[in-house]
Amino acid sequence: MSLFISEAHAAGGSSAGGGMEMFIMLGMFAVIFYFMIYRPQAKRVKAHKTLMSSMSKGDEVLSSGGLVGKIVKISDDNDYILLALNENNEVTIKKDFVTAVLPKGSLKSL
Repeated sequence: MSLFISEAHAAGGSSAGGGMEMFIMLGMFAVIFYFMIYRPQAKRVKAHKTLMSSMSKGDEVLSSGGLVGKIVKISDDNDYILLALNENNEVTIKKDFVTAVLPKGSLKSL
């Protein structure tokens, strides 16, 4: 029985460069994480903030819920906008839910 224990103990010897390989592997994971996850998300957030700041009265927009309408009123103090879906219906939504500003005349083509 002691024969097996000594063989297992002898086979479990540590390698000399194990610590440095671990740091290199962690560095590679950090670089992959940055380029595949963090950087594209930061670009999307920046583009969305630019979109929200460029909206003005009269723009035709698409919301994340699928509503398409024309901006009637923008409230800067609490980040809400009033959308006119047609002549009779108006909806108040948060600016964050606007996904795209549509070209002029898009509502008439629908």
